[in-house]
Amino acid sequence: MAFFTLSLLNGISYGLLLFLLSSGLTLIWGMLGVLNFAHASFYMLGAYLAYSVSAWLGFWPALLLAPLGVGLLGAAFERLGLRRVRRFGHMSELLITFGLSYLLVEIVQLVWGRSSVDYRVPPALDGPLFTLFDNQFPMYRAFIMVVTLGVLGALALLVRTRVGLVVRAALTHPEMAQALGHNVPGVFTGVFAAGCALAGLAGVLGGNAFVTEPGMAQALGGVVFVVVVVGGLGSLQGAFASSMLIGLLQTFAVALDVALLPALKVSQLAPLLPYAVMVLVLIFRPNGLMGSAQRHAGY
Repeated sequence: MAFFTLSLLNGISYGLLLFLLSSGLTLIWGMLGVLNFAHASFYMLGAYLAYSVSAWLGFWPALLLAPLGVGLLGAAFERLGLRRVRRFGHMSELLITFGLSYLLVEIVQLVWGRSSVDYRVPPALDGPLFTLFDNQFPMYRAFIMVVTLGVLGALALLVRTRVGLVVRAALTHPEMAQALGHNVPGVFTGVFAAGCALAGLAGVLGGNAFVTEPGMAQALGGVVFVVVVVGGLGSLQGAFASSMLIGLLQTFAVALDVALLPALKVSQLAPLLPYAVMVLVLIFRPNGLMGSAQRHAGY
């Protein structure tokens, strides 16, 4: 019972972190129709900025300032780069974000070095939340869960507010929204910045829970794209469902560690499971668990 409970909580916390990261990518695709290949690099940048700000001001200011900095960088990139190539089609958008992902990795290595940095969990959250049969559940994982659920609630409320209505109007009827006085290009810049800020927030929370090093974007980037594809491109509900599915699947696979063959254990297959799920979903449900055909507007 203790094994199942702790594995379940660990799987949920990991799944919620995946959702926090994938929600930004889903938001950008759903609003702009842009598959942002640099999204995991913004996650990495959020972790490194949080490390630097934490050393200067502490973790709690970093929790606010690092995502804000990543969001501002995302807004500048959308305004000065992505918007200029948008008229050339989706391939140009994909290529410029692909190039940005490598550029951000190189910048991080130049500024912070090629080795991992000592970004730690804040002392106030460093310890067990509870102990169950000599097994401890970290307080910090519970904190990640609370923050992510708060973001989920905020996103659910946002789509029902006037801001959400303006964003959807700018997506589906940009000419009409522009005629009514709304700054459609500014709306899309704000959406891209918000998506990048969510990636930065995931980096702040995940950087000290795991390892902050230049390879973290590549390590998690593939899994995030799997989450978005499995859930359905542009669907926040789908991203949440697939994040929980993949988080629980990988966590239990690692925890069980059952031998399938004399030289093969389930834990060794854990990194492959998300991709196996994606292949099956694409075969039997190409639009994803909750995806549908999307119409994207240009500007």
